[in-house]
Amino acid sequence: MRLRGKQIARNTEIMNSKIKTLNDKLTLAKLGGGQARIDKQHQKKKLTARERVLYLLDEGSFEEIGALVTHRTKDFGMADQQFYGDGVVTGYGTVNGKLIYVFAQDFTVFGGSLSETHAEKICKIMDMAVNVGAPIIGLNDSGGARIQEGVRSLGGYADIFYRNVQASGVIPQISAIMGPCAGGAVYSPAMTDFTLMVENTSYMFVTGPNVVKTVTNEEVTSEELGGASVHSSKSGVAHKTSSNDVECLEDLKTLLSYVPQSNKCKVDDIPYVFKDEVRDVLSSIVPDNPNKPYDMHHIIEGIIDENSFYEIHKDYAENIIVGFARLGGKSIGIVANQPMFLAGVLDVNSSKKAARFVRFCDCFNIPLLVLEDVPGFLPGTDQEWNGIISNGAKLLYAFSEATVPRITVITRKAYGGAYDVMNSKHIGADMNFAWPNAEIAVMGAKGAAEIIFKREISEAEDKEAKWKEKEAEYADLFANPYSAAKRGFVDEVILPQNTRQKLIKAFSMLKNKDVSKPKRKHGNIPL
Repeated sequence: MRLRGKQIARNTEIMNSKIKTLNDKLTLAKLGGGQARIDKQHQKKKLTARERVLYLLDEGSFEEIGALVTHRTKDFGMADQQFYGDGVVTGYGTVNGKLIYVFAQDFTVFGGSLSETHAEKICKIMDMAVNVGAPIIGLNDSGGARIQEGVRSLGGYADIFYRNVQASGVIPQISAIMGPCAGGAVYSPAMTDFTLMVENTSYMFVTGPNVVKTVTNEEVTSEELGGASVHSSKSGVAHKTSSNDVECLEDLKTLLSYVPQSNKCKVDDIPYVFKDEVRDVLSSIVPDNPNKPYDMHHIIEGIIDENSFYEIHKDYAENIIVGFARLGGKSIGIVANQPMFLAGVLDVNSSKKAARFVRFCDCFNIPLLVLEDVPGFLPGTDQEWNGIISNGAKLLYAFSEATVPRITVITRKAYGGAYDVMNSKHIGADMNFAWPNAEIAVMGAKGAAEIIFKREISEAEDKEAKWKEKEAEYADLFANPYSAAKRGFVDEVILPQNTRQKLIKAFSMLKNKDVSKPKRKHGNIPL
């Protein structure tokens, strides 16, 4: 017994020594062991992996897992290069009192490269997150696979990819790219629900500038090839960009406040005191001239709780707006056509953008509000050759599949097939409202009159006058919400200023909605 006691004491001494070494290496003493104290000057610089974790989590809540893990590689002189943690900080803590799991790659250790043990640490907390039912946050800053380990590091990536797929739709997965993310490493963030990037310090690409130059003879910088601005505006890979690490972490905290812990939960409501919910400002936003644009953001702001809109994919496919907001203290997802860009038409990119967002909200029990002002799908060879048919079908499929409460408000135009796609009653919307000036038709009155009354117009002495006459006739019959309301396709024609009031009541009525879906392995969305 005495010998055993001495052994325990010796083991404890060794453990304490290792922890002290680890703490020294990771500057825990300087950070005070709690939330990182980041001064204003430091905010503009890149943070270390541990600083990022401690800043993200509530002070004193972080519990590290696998702090003493080291790699197993003996080749290429690696046996003499052992660092505790092996280039990734993993663990759990809380954000605003809610449990999350987090990993942060440490670029100061082998460039944050992913080894077999590095991957095992990430997989371990991903498994824990799924089993417990809490979000997983990945803070990516890595040069890629650790080449000294060969296929073992590649296998580590595949282990992570597999878990990304298994966790999809089960728990929220969010990636923040806070440094390099190249090669196969990009596919894990691509399979998570949201990807955030830091401007000028982060980049993502499958093949880097050197490979591009060798293969295509094209000279391009890392920023031009895969920087935050490129992925937020051109590729759509990044959902949000931030000017520095601290701002990115604050964005993460905000995003987490709109999503639930898992697919078994709903988002917690924020206390809200109801009062007079009439918003007179809504009655003067849409112009009388149907061809004049307006900013849909003004309508969104007039409907939702004050300063609660959190836009996603702001700079990509700007003809449609998606994001989270609160209505009477409850979290909702918003999909809205934007007449300020391309008149709010649906095209390839906007369809993909909206479909992805709709599917996320449906996965995690977030009700959907659709604000519709759409003149149709964008015509042209570019759109047809790039698959507007299959891409437009993605949005149609996403809405048709969604079982969360779904409400549409038609603010002005709802033309053609786009009327069907934008959460119409026919594809399962629960409630559809229209403003009095809404136009619901196969197409605009001018084009419709030209087709329907072509013969009468061509035979008239004053063709222009006859055309205008027939245009007005068609508009009176179809370019209004009342024909649709008579058929029950629109539940109610409402005054703009009463929209918020109606939506609060409708979403409250639908809060216990429960839909049984046909038994199947999964549907086959037109990818």
